[in-house]
Amino acid sequence: MVGTISWYRYAKTIDSGGILKEFEHKAKILGATINNFNKEIVKTEIGKFLENKGLLVDGSPTYEILDTEYFKFIADDLIRENNVTPLLHCQVCDAIMDENTIIGVISESKAGRKAILAKRVIDATGDADIVYYSGAPYKKANKTNLMPVTTNFGVSGVNIEKFLSFLLKKIQKNPKFLPYLRLSGEIFYLDDFTCFLEPINRLNSEESIPLAIPVKKIWNHYQDLGIINSFNGIHIGKTDCTNIIDLTNAEIEGRKRVIKVIAALRKKIPGFERARLKNISTSLGTRESRKIIGQYNITEHEVKNQAKFEDSIGICPEFLDAYGFVIMPTTGRYFQIPYGIMVPIKVENLLVAGRCVAGDKISHAATRQMVCCIVTGQAAGIAAATSIKEQISCRDVNIAKVQEALKNQGVRIE
Repeated sequence: MVGTISWYRYAKTIDSGGILKEFEHKAKILGATINNFNKEIVKTEIGKFLENKGLLVDGSPTYEILDTEYFKFIADDLIRENNVTPLLHCQVCDAIMDENTIIGVISESKAGRKAILAKRVIDATGDADIVYYSGAPYKKANKTNLMPVTTNFGVSGVNIEKFLSFLLKKIQKNPKFLPYLRLSGEIFYLDDFTCFLEPINRLNSEESIPLAIPVKKIWNHYQDLGIINSFNGIHIGKTDCTNIIDLTNAEIEGRKRVIKVIAALRKKIPGFERARLKNISTSLGTRESRKIIGQYNITEHEVKNQAKFEDSIGICPEFLDAYGFVIMPTTGRYFQIPYGIMVPIKVENLLVAGRCVAGDKISHAATRQMVCCIVTGQAAGIAAATSIKEQISCRDVNIAKVQEALKNQGVRIE
């Protein structure tokens, strides 16, 4: 129930290219994109606002977004097409080291514990698990300062037209909400669930949702059938994503909160009177845990000021969202991503891709975004292959050759 990769797109958003474009192109061919924008909304003040932002042209969205359920098949298909051998239902539980060089991993599954040897290893776990097992340095904030985890949920039986009318009237009655309006997936939303917080928190004390349970941000993937596939709205703080007790408690608490939220929606939100729980996400959405200490550590100043690097392996639009700080990718600005943030110190032939790349607290608000994670993933693969071909360590790989290969795959690096 993760949100679509493409939701970050705005009229002036800089495109990073590469595999991200491949995902979108293949989805379009297979009919796995969605454009169910309500045409009546285009005629309202909201429509005018969206057109001014470049999100609509002649009443239609400027892009089609990925159907995130269908995307599961697309990812499988791309893996098969490129002769990758997947091992699902299998988890890495240790690293195999030869002094300070990683030479493989230990896996654990229903088939037992097995060794997988490798010339290069890329840690794309998000939590820097392999970095941890290898003994490479990392950092992790106290869980009171980590970003919250999320339990997503979907509902059916919603009167979409009635719900949208409620939103439109609320916005028209309160023009101050309009500047906060954004398009996310197939339906727009107000920051911090403005439309929902007020009526939900007014429930009587026996049925109320305490303010400690934030009901935030986003609903998307609505359909005329009365289904809203994913509410990204139950945020649970003080959770260490590397602690199984914390993860267990958060998952159970998340489901408990979902039931309370749906009860509140049915009582107080027009269109939800007959809504029913459709599904709850099968895993927690996680945002932050371990961060590697890298050969280079990107900074807040750099992601906010269009930093350029000689070892750039891609670009990321100026898109930050974390710690109460938000810059949406509407500025046309971007920063280059340096190769060094993927290279852990003290361990050879290990690369890292995804949200656990090296950087400070605020830079994480940018590098955790799906766009940046995809860029680092593609670059890690190219760098690993190049280092094997050149018979040189990942740390000492010829960055010019990596950049050339990335350009040949349609990645924008400058």
